[in-house]
Amino acid sequence: MKERIAKDLLKIKAVFFRPEEPFTWASGIKSPVYCDNRLTLTDVEVRGDVENGLAALIREHYPDVEVLMGTSTAGIAHAAITGHLLDLPMGYVRSGAKDHGRKNQIEGRLLPGQKVVVVEDLISTGGSVLEVVEILREAGAEVLGVASIFTYGMKKGLERLAAANVVNHSLTDFDTIARIAAEEGYIRPEDVARLIAFRNNPSDESWINGNGGNA
Repeated sequence: MKERIAKDLLKIKAVFFRPEEPFTWASGIKSPVYCDNRLTLTDVEVRGDVENGLAALIREHYPDVEVLMGTSTAGIAHAAITGHLLDLPMGYVRSGAKDHGRKNQIEGRLLPGQKVVVVEDLISTGGSVLEVVEILREAGAEVLGVASIFTYGMKKGLERLAAANVVNHSLTDFDTIARIAAEEGYIRPEDVARLIAFRNNPSDESWINGNGGNA
């Protein structure tokens, strides 16, 4: 599963490596990778792999789930399609409460005590998905964990999830995609160490000059 999804994401450039010309994140960090999993929705074959993969992952790891909740906005479509496959209700959590009407932040029916899985497209530092988990917990939900398409596996993200007692299961991860990218010629084999160095410490830009061995 990890390798199939990695190949899918590389094929449609949902994950795109450019170690020689790094992207700049909003935080100012230089990154060798660009990730836009929204592209999975516009490729029918890849979308099928992703949604069936999420359904299988949820069946395996969260068999007691009662409701899926997507993150806003990237997780909404995936929660809806996966919810359809699993015959489960779904909703989503807004990034902020509405300033009109019922001023909802949680959209869809959620009853106290219901067992919820959060559907997310991407886990990096974990901040945004943990905000969603906290909102759901405050509403009385029992959050079983997170199901995501891709995770960087960054130390900060892993530590944040562990501290909040949140489990995440992803269809694929940074290490797998980097390896497949090298095997299939998207990047040079020697670039893999640079990519892993970035993943291990994004604020250390020494990987840009090819210094990946010390990470």
